[in-house]
Amino acid sequence: MSESAAPIAPVQQTERVQIVDILRGFALFGILFVNMTIFARPMQVLLFPADPAMPWYDRAAEWLIHFLGEGKFYALFSMLFGLGLTLLMERIEARGGKFVPLYLRRLLVLLLIGIVHAFLIWIGDILILYALLGFLLILFRKAKPRTLLIWAVILIAIPLLFTAAVTGLLELGRSVPEGAEQINLSFAEARASFAADLERANRVYVEGNFLEITEQRIYDYTSMGISAFFVMGFNVLGMFLLGVYFGKREIFKHLEDNRELFRKLLFWGLLLGLAGNALYATLIMSADRIEMTPSLLLATLGQGIGAPLLMLAYVSAFCLLALSPAWAGRIKILAPVGQMALTNYLTQSLVCTMIFYGYGLGLFGKVGMAAGIGLSILIYLLQIPISHWWMKRFKYGPAEWLWRSLTYGKRQEIKRPVLTA
Repeated sequence: MSESAAPIAPVQQTERVQIVDILRGFALFGILFVNMTIFARPMQVLLFPADPAMPWYDRAAEWLIHFLGEGKFYALFSMLFGLGLTLLMERIEARGGKFVPLYLRRLLVLLLIGIVHAFLIWIGDILILYALLGFLLILFRKAKPRTLLIWAVILIAIPLLFTAAVTGLLELGRSVPEGAEQINLSFAEARASFAADLERANRVYVEGNFLEITEQRIYDYTSMGISAFFVMGFNVLGMFLLGVYFGKREIFKHLEDNRELFRKLLFWGLLLGLAGNALYATLIMSADRIEMTPSLLLATLGQGIGAPLLMLAYVSAFCLLALSPAWAGRIKILAPVGQMALTNYLTQSLVCTMIFYGYGLGLFGKVGMAAGIGLSILIYLLQIPISHWWMKRFKYGPAEWLWRSLTYGKRQEIKRPVLTA
């Protein structure tokens, strides 16, 4: 860096794009809305059909989570993560700094935070996946917008095509009696193994102490959590690239200039997104995710196409609200929540595991889906005023401060200057 270049430092308040903080704050509610189902139950429950004995209101709540939440909010967070690359690169290079070394340190620190989160707090961590895929994202930092869009579509399509191919091969294999017998036996063994894991998780998370639950967490993460790398990885990287596309086009910096784009995305996102997710939510309620079937394939296609589109509809709705004089001031309430998104994400895990796990209140498996939605709303409503209180006094959330201090290699000033009359 030349002597005249500005020092490289974390983003300042005046450099923030407010709609991005608002979207990040909204995404945090959606993440909690979906994650609550796994805070309260073993992760293995996702592999099996919904319990037919479940009360109607809990079935309705689970359908709603599949319909409006699942797959939409990690996609939004992923898109914003990709967008963050362009904003950070823009700022650092404008000051004469080197982007890649700093970004690599940033990813390594995030990876460390993710490892602590996954193994000592909650197995549903997504930070490890973000950090690892972030190393691939760097390769696309100079790609043209058209190239980014093409790759995003390819990455979203890969798991859908793979699922279709596997389903087709299984159906072909079942056309031979000997093949059908072997295939059914293999899936029966897998189903029995996951059922045993489910029973063990139900027992340990309720009755276990911290060490026993940590051992279970590690087992669950290595046996199921890592599968998220393959199940979600392509979609996450695709959403990263979509975020880089938005960043290069400066779409969030010029909302008024892109009003028509937001209107089109809202219309088509709702039309196709709601249809695809309704199909997914309806079929997945009775689906066995252990075995690929035509019904599960159809559900996967519904979500694979519908989730990104509905996510873009959510984004467009907020951007159009930000352009409305009547609503712009109201949605700003979410900005402080998004400014300390990492802190709030980790806090959600800490609070919920203390509510459900044996070393906390021990409510694991005792809170239904409908009550879980209510609990999600309550926790999030508490996070809003806490975030406002904190951000009035400090520049960053505690986790953001740690992330920045380790990334830049020196302790960052966290307190805001006291204004005097």
